[in-house]
Parts: sequence; structure tokens; C-alpha cells
Amino acid sequence: MLLDNNPRIKNIMAAKIVKVFYPQIIVKTESGQYFPVNVSGSELSDSLFWETVQDIWRAQLWVPIGRHFHQLLADD
Repeated sequence: MLLDNNPRIKNIMAAKIVKVFYPQIIVKTESGQYFPVNVSGSELSDSLFWETVQDIWRAQLWVPIGRHFHQLLADD
């Protein structure tokens, strides 16, 4: 099945991390919108999470973001 035919894809958007500063992550969508990512309590206290987010930011990679809750998705 093609990913485009999956109804779940409508709730996912691509975003690029543009700023990382504890405890916030700012992303930019493909349409040019900027917004903060909602970070969970366990992510806030996870140093490996923050190192990984900074690595993604430095590499300028696009990541999947939930359209409704603005959270990073683990589907990457």
C-alpha cells in the first residue's frame, strides 16, 4: 500500500527543526509556519533525547510532526 493512500498520513506533516533551546523546540513546516513542539515530561528529562534533537537540527533533517498536537512522531 502506498503511504499516500493511508488515512493516517493526513494527520502528519513534515517539519524542520529551526531552534533548539531547553525546554523548547521550534519547527518550520513545508508551508512556512513556525510553531513550538509539545515535549512530554519524559522527553524533558531525557538528555539523550535533547542530544538527538540537536543532531537532527544540525543535520537540517525534516521530521514527522503530528498535525493536531504538534508532537514529534516516532514513525521516522
